[in-house]
Amino acid sequence: MGDLSIENLHVGFPSREGIVRAVDGINLSINSGEIVGLVGESGSGKSVTCNSILQLLPSPPAQFGAGKIDWSGKNLLSQTEPSLQKIRGKEISMIFQDPMSSLNPYMTVLDQVAEPLVIHKICDWAEAKIKAKEILQKVGVTHVLKHPHSYPHEYSGGMRQRAMIAMALITKPNLLLADEPTTALDVTVQAKVLKILKELCLDLQVSVLFVSHDLGLVAELADRVVVMYRGKVVEENETQSIFRNPQHPYVKALIACRPTLESPKDYLPTVEDFMGETVEIQPSSSVHTLPKKNQDRSLPLLEAKKLVVQFHTDEGPLLAVDHVDLSIEYGKTLGLVGESGSGKTTLGRSILHLIKPTEGEIRFQGKIIGTDSFAKRNSLRKSMQIIFQDPYASLNPRLTIEQTLVEPMIVHQIGKSKNERLEKAIALLHEVGLGEEHLYRYPHEFSGGQRQRICVARALTTEPEFIVCDECVSAMDVSVQAQVLNLLKSLQRSRGLTYLFISHDLSVVKFMSDHIAVMQNGRVIENGPAEQIYNQPKESYTRKLIDAIPRANRSLNLTF
Repeated sequence: MGDLSIENLHVGFPSREGIVRAVDGINLSINSGEIVGLVGESGSGKSVTCNSILQLLPSPPAQFGAGKIDWSGKNLLSQTEPSLQKIRGKEISMIFQDPMSSLNPYMTVLDQVAEPLVIHKICDWAEAKIKAKEILQKVGVTHVLKHPHSYPHEYSGGMRQRAMIAMALITKPNLLLADEPTTALDVTVQAKVLKILKELCLDLQVSVLFVSHDLGLVAELADRVVVMYRGKVVEENETQSIFRNPQHPYVKALIACRPTLESPKDYLPTVEDFMGETVEIQPSSSVHTLPKKNQDRSLPLLEAKKLVVQFHTDEGPLLAVDHVDLSIEYGKTLGLVGESGSGKTTLGRSILHLIKPTEGEIRFQGKIIGTDSFAKRNSLRKSMQIIFQDPYASLNPRLTIEQTLVEPMIVHQIGKSKNERLEKAIALLHEVGLGEEHLYRYPHEFSGGQRQRICVARALTTEPEFIVCDECVSAMDVSVQAQVLNLLKSLQRSRGLTYLFISHDLSVVKFMSDHIAVMQNGRVIENGPAEQIYNQPKESYTRKLIDAIPRANRSLNLTF
């Protein structure tokens, strides 16, 4: 037992325009003990397929048409709810994308890992907790030995995801469904979680359906890869074969659009390039390169000296930024890289004085900032902007895109009239690859990539010289990520922008950056030209970050 067969599966959702076919007649099989990667962008139908197996989609609105999902001689699409409950978590388990929203905040982690054994009447609570401790140790959650009563919020993101793996595997299921289980994790934590997942599944002889948008990541784990595009399977092959000789243009695009250590510095290929629909973003004719101001460019645009940010916690003072020195030249990009908790986001925000530094000084255009009056600091914000990690959370859901773009102009008294500000807003939308028709929509009516473009446009409304890009592509599909990175590069050339580009992914940082600073435990432990950091890293921590990058597409040279 352990084979799964999906035949001619159709899943649709009603909309104003009619039925949207999220899954359109796919065929998929998973053999006993096999790890299959299911890959595609957001909207390709991969998560709908995954959730359909355990009937986790509410129906309605989901509408199941022809097809069947065969598991051990049973069609899962026609099973009653009591029958499905016996299968869920025992024969087939699932790891969800966001462990924090999937774990019960009112139960300890230990109890939640033990619970499936009790629900499926495998053993009593006392024995279940003993087994839960054992499997938590196997996945690296040794924290549970000293702190068995800890709740999910007391665990890091990586530890929560490991706990989810333990909970899914404690019943020794025949099939594990993993839906984007490492998307929000640092590359180093991601590498550890994948290693643990693969070792445990091989040890327990568990079949796996691993869902991801990243082909390079899937190659680290899967025996066979299935690629979905717009609800259909467009290519299926053994992992090595699909990378050596991809057939479908969409598959070639997914491989090529993820930056690698060898990617050229100017442009990343996108899906449109391979699908014959090239859409190259160019500055609108109504947007001109900003004139260079009469400034002394022999000095850096921004300097931080002995910068300290200290927080007070129950355990005592915490040095989030520990005497950091850095400088960024005009028109250049400094990449700031490190794991979660290294202090990179706190450093970026302290430079903008969104978090007040405890010690040290920051110079912008040669002048010390942070000691001025509120009015002068507010004026300085015109020249210094930020693009946040989550575009949806950073946009006001009650404001239209027009209001979102015009508001900073009103605050900073940019534009002489309402019409002039509106014209500028339209020009900015064109510059980031959107159109005038998007002005009167709200944030929820856009995709993640489009929302991030709007955030970029908003940052440009004040005509800044310096922008902090804080993990601004970390949660995106690799194809959308390529579009936004190309956009940021294009805007830097046309506007002479200077970036502080913060990320945990060194391959992305290398593509964007002229210089790189590596942070660990609040300190910059290595700093230098991008090529030097990659080719001759001095610190073992930097080497660890480089080694954690998925490299399956390293040797490919795809053209379009």
